[in-house]
Amino acid sequence: MRAAIYNEPGDIAIEEVPKPEIEDPNDAIVRVTYTAVCGSDLWFYRGLSDREEGSRVGHEPMGIVEDVGDEVTSVTPGDRVFAPFVVSCGKCEFCRKGLHTSCVNGGSWSGANGGAQGEYVRSPHADGTLVRVPDRHADDEDTLRSLLPLTDVMGTGHHAAVSAGVEAGDTCIVIGDGAVGLCGVLAARRLGAERIIAMGHHDDRLELAEEFGATETVAARGEEAVERAQELTYGGANHVLECVGAASAMETAIDVCRPGGTIGYVGVPHGVDEEGLEVYSMFGDNIGLRGGIAPVRAYAEELMADVLQGTLDPSPIFTKTVDLDGVPDGYRAMDEREAIKVLVKPQR
Repeated sequence: MRAAIYNEPGDIAIEEVPKPEIEDPNDAIVRVTYTAVCGSDLWFYRGLSDREEGSRVGHEPMGIVEDVGDEVTSVTPGDRVFAPFVVSCGKCEFCRKGLHTSCVNGGSWSGANGGAQGEYVRSPHADGTLVRVPDRHADDEDTLRSLLPLTDVMGTGHHAAVSAGVEAGDTCIVIGDGAVGLCGVLAARRLGAERIIAMGHHDDRLELAEEFGATETVAARGEEAVERAQELTYGGANHVLECVGAASAMETAIDVCRPGGTIGYVGVPHGVDEEGLEVYSMFGDNIGLRGGIAPVRAYAEELMADVLQGTLDPSPIFTKTVDLDGVPDGYRAMDEREAIKVLVKPQR
C-alpha cells in the first residue's frame, strides 16, 4: 500500500509500505477513505518536536472496514467507521471513566499498524476504538466531511469547553484561530455560551469564528490583545479555552481569565516548560487549570448525534482537499497558513 512518510523536517513523502494485516483477534483492517493533516503534525514538520525518520504519519482515520478478527463484535466488513487519534480498549479503568487517552492498552497510529495518512490502517482493540457510522449516512459525503473532525479537532475543542466549565448563559474566551480553536467556538456555542470572544491573528479565520458563533473577535497581539479582551469582558472571563499550546497562548489565557475562573487547555504544550508558567498569578487569583490531551472517544457518540441531526457542522475548517499524492503539499499549505485544515482522500 501507499502511505505518507516523515523523512526530515519539511520532507513528507509518499512511499510503498507493507499493508497491515490482522495480528490479533481484536483487530480490524480499515480502508482509509478520508483523513486529514493536523495542526499538531506541523510541530515535527517544522522540526520543533522529535519524530523517527521513516515513520508513517497521520492520526485521523475514517474509512470502510475490510476485515475483522474473530473476537470483534461491534463492526463488520463493509461498515463505515471513524477513529479517534489514539487507540483505546474501551474496557480498562480509564476508558470506563471516559479518559481513553490514558488507556493502559492504548497506542498510536504511527507504527506498523499504518499511519492514518495512508491507504489502510490496522485498528487494535477495534471494539473500543472504532466508531460506526449509521448505514443511512455511510455514503453521504457532506455528512462524512462533517464527521471527520470528530477524530480529533472537534472533540478537542469540545474538551476545552467542557474543561473550562462552559455552560448555558456563560461568557467565554477562546484563544487560537486554528482548527481546534474554531471547533472550541462551535463547542462553546453548542453548550449554550451567551458570549464567545475569539482571539486570533488571521482575519479570515476570525470571520469563520463568527460564522461558528463567536459574538466578538480580537485580532490584536500581545498586551493590546489582553487589554481588549479584558475590556470586552469587564475584567476577564470565567471560562477560557486555550487551544494553541504555545507559552504565549497560555500566558494570554492566564491574563484574560477572571479571578476564580477556569482555563480549559488542550493545545499541545510547546515552550511552556522552558519559559515557565505564571503559577503565582494563578495562585493569587484562584485560577483553575483543567484539560490536557482530549479523550475524544468519550465524546464521539454525542457529537456524532448532533452532526447527524444537522445541528453541528465543523466541516468548514477544511479549506483544502488533496489526494494521497497531495499530502506533502497539504503540509506546506498548512505550514504557510494557506489552509486551516487539509482533508485527504487516500482512496475511494
